[in-house]
Amino acid sequence: MFHWRARIQPGISVAFTDVEAGNLALHVGDDPDEVGRRRADLERAIGVAPQGLRFMNQVHGNAVAVMGQDSRAPEADAMVSRGVPLAVMVADCIPVVLAGESPDGPVLAAVHAGRPGIANGVIPAAVDSMKALGAGGIRAWLGPSICGSCYEVPAGLQAEVAAAVPASRTTTSWGTPGLDLPAGARSQLAEAGVTVEYSGPCTLETPSLFSYRRNSDTGRFAGLVWCHD
Repeated sequence: MFHWRARIQPGISVAFTDVEAGNLALHVGDDPDEVGRRRADLERAIGVAPQGLRFMNQVHGNAVAVMGQDSRAPEADAMVSRGVPLAVMVADCIPVVLAGESPDGPVLAAVHAGRPGIANGVIPAAVDSMKALGAGGIRAWLGPSICGSCYEVPAGLQAEVAAAVPASRTTTSWGTPGLDLPAGARSQLAEAGVTVEYSGPCTLETPSLFSYRRNSDTGRFAGLVWCHD
């Protein structure tokens, strides 16, 4: 069920699911009841209350939603909370989860960082939102995503993204223009003073993970961050 899972500090854990957890997205043509069952299985596996995980309606933007106990599925590409469990769904984009501490307790974030999100600053926006809630000592975990050696894009698109995030410019393993989204994300996090604790493997190269570039008719795995006893 989990590609990677860790207790990052007492009372907070981070995880990234794999294909064994199944598709967790409602927007890919899957049976909604089956998706609901899988999400419930995931919540039980991590010890979160039923329907306790908060998911987003992701739109490849840079909007950040501050989530409370009663919040439901915002149209956004980042969520921030004071301990409410958060999930982000991907199949080549970067699932970024973050955690920091404030005088009022943990501050968590989950970010959907695809090409448009990286270019439009969704990661810095999420970090700014965490800091607005008083968070310091922020750390980040970058889940599996397509790597720079595999992510080929047209030269014009590469130039457009690299103009905003220079670290994202790369060349694929076969010599064509590419984008290295994890490198771009790490550069943005470093500029924001955030330490990266983990960066996952390439989704395209890892059969146990969903990859849209490998198969456009695919599901979505999730990045998670949650509090526990």
